[in-house]
Amino acid sequence: MPVAPVVILLGPPGAGKGTQARMLEEDFGLVQLSTGDLLRAAVAAGTEAGVRAKAVMEAGQLVSDEIVLAILQERMAQPDLGRGIILDGFPRTAGQAAALDRLLAAAGQKVTAAISLEVEDEAMVARVAGRYTCATCGEGYHDQFKQPARAGTCDKCGGTAFKRRADDTAETVRERLTAYHAQTAPLIAYYDEKAVLQRINAMGHIA
Repeated sequence: MPVAPVVILLGPPGAGKGTQARMLEEDFGLVQLSTGDLLRAAVAAGTEAGVRAKAVMEAGQLVSDEIVLAILQERMAQPDLGRGIILDGFPRTAGQAAALDRLLAAAGQKVTAAISLEVEDEAMVARVAGRYTCATCGEGYHDQFKQPARAGTCDKCGGTAFKRRADDTAETVRERLTAYHAQTAPLIAYYDEKAVLQRINAMGHIA
């Protein structure tokens, strides 16, 4: 039986990991696992992990490995992931990468590809501060780069309600970029050594 692919997306906040994950999901039938989305869902539901994560996320800091791994392991145990997964926002640290390797190895799997979306920091501040999503379907938009064809109406589902993340501010983004360079960027070398790294210039406009 073929081993299902495991694709990891690496890149700072605003690099387009979520957008690219949705495209891969639609084109190849993989399932996107965004730890950010999973954590925000836990926050909205008021779960124990959500309460613990809320203050950390809104401050632009990284949620602990313990919280992230617990949520991810539970999700990966569900039966709808047979065709493969895309990890968006995980791993963020070398410790998480090692834990992920152990988790996959136990299931007879391994990372198939790690895609590094490469961007410039200051461009990311502007990109993130202007982004918002459809409150109904989650389609992403931006004040400058990608507005709905008809103002106030989602192109994808026709919804008229939109929302912005509370932590999408210039100050918070700079804090997240600092954390990214300190903890996540070394993963590029980690996966390069495993010969699964692919680099992509992610400075273009959203397609």
